[in-house]
Amino acid sequence: MVSRKSMSRPPPTAGLEVKPRNKIQRKMLHIKRKRAKDAARHAERHAFKKEEAKNPKLKAERLKRNIPLTIDRKRVWDDADSDVEDGLGLSVDVERIKRRKQEEEDELNRPLDENEQSSEGEEESEEEDDDVDSMLASSDEEDEQDEDEDDDDNNTKKSTDDSRGRHKSALPSATERATSPSQSTKSTNLSAVPDALAAKFPSLFNTEKPVSPKILITTSLNSSLHHEAELLTDLFPNSVYVRRSRHRFAHQFSIREISKFASNRNFTAVVILREDQKKPTGLDIVHLPTGPMFHFSMTNWVEGKRIPGHGNATEHWPELILNNFRTPLGLLTAHLFRTLFPPQPDIEGRQVVTVLNSRDYLFFRRHRYVFREKRETEKAVVGADGKEMKGAEGIRAGMQELGPRFTLKLRRVDKGIQRASGQEWEWKGGMEKTRTKFQL
Repeated sequence: MVSRKSMSRPPPTAGLEVKPRNKIQRKMLHIKRKRAKDAARHAERHAFKKEEAKNPKLKAERLKRNIPLTIDRKRVWDDADSDVEDGLGLSVDVERIKRRKQEEEDELNRPLDENEQSSEGEEESEEEDDDVDSMLASSDEEDEQDEDEDDDDNNTKKSTDDSRGRHKSALPSATERATSPSQSTKSTNLSAVPDALAAKFPSLFNTEKPVSPKILITTSLNSSLHHEAELLTDLFPNSVYVRRSRHRFAHQFSIREISKFASNRNFTAVVILREDQKKPTGLDIVHLPTGPMFHFSMTNWVEGKRIPGHGNATEHWPELILNNFRTPLGLLTAHLFRTLFPPQPDIEGRQVVTVLNSRDYLFFRRHRYVFREKRETEKAVVGADGKEMKGAEGIRAGMQELGPRFTLKLRRVDKGIQRASGQEWEWKGGMEKTRTKFQL
């Protein structure tokens, strides 16, 4: 039964607008409320923008607080010690591990100050006194220990907070890593190579005497991608394209036989362009003379003449930029691309090839650059800290893409050169369930 007192009370929605029965009127009412809400939000933002114009510190605090946590900034790493940092299947930052080991060695080899020496002497004397008095322990001390344990139980939360503050993780959090967009596009340090990895692939990591590349480019059997293969000869310096036919009366050469043929003629690499439905779908690269062999899948192929505002490439040898290769497998892949380009580029050509690793996808781009004066409407060049970069005042770089552009993804690394069956492999891509863990 409903009491009379409750019936006398007005309904909760009495102060609000009554919902009309007409559909068109309900629609207009909804639009009216939405416009009012947007106008209030716009006025609030405009007022806050005025305050930020008066006080720039408010804008700096807002940008520091409102940082989007993307998948790149949430990247996680495997827990690896110094003994297992050379594994190709581990997602570890080699440069960070080496830097941490170097800091530990410097801390151990650092000479002690006078205060530290005196404190060590006092600790040694205290340890001697404890050894002498250790046989004289009484039951009173045991009672005191029990009381201390009770106090620890009462102050559990405080002790855990203190321990968290003292034993802070060496790995920065996602918010700390997200200080600037340049953190996710870090340049590759080719010198930070694990010794075991360099010993396993000595020909790839031979940086003392770099050899000028000589590349043989071919396709899969009965391929129709002759024009795309010719474009690859323009991309890779000192390369030649040889058609690979499958005539009924001709011998069908395997990849192993082609690699042996190329190695006898002083080629340094063999590049095989794979196709599916008359479109490039993969790129296999064999490092001569003994391997390894890399299998990439290819997507988003766009030749240079289809790029808006493209330029025409010249015969100058380009520079090479490798970005964001940080794991052992990433460094192995970066050194493979290093061997495909000459160690001494032609600077006067002003051409650069960029291989950017983002979430294990390798983006290939080729540009021509020019340095010019900064216009009045353009912003200054800033660094990773957001401040204007010293030495680049009044200078801007103009870019013109030459093509071709495409995207690669590493699928497998074979041990040696491909065989008909029973091929051994060094690394093979699997189904990674963690979206924030990357292999390169």
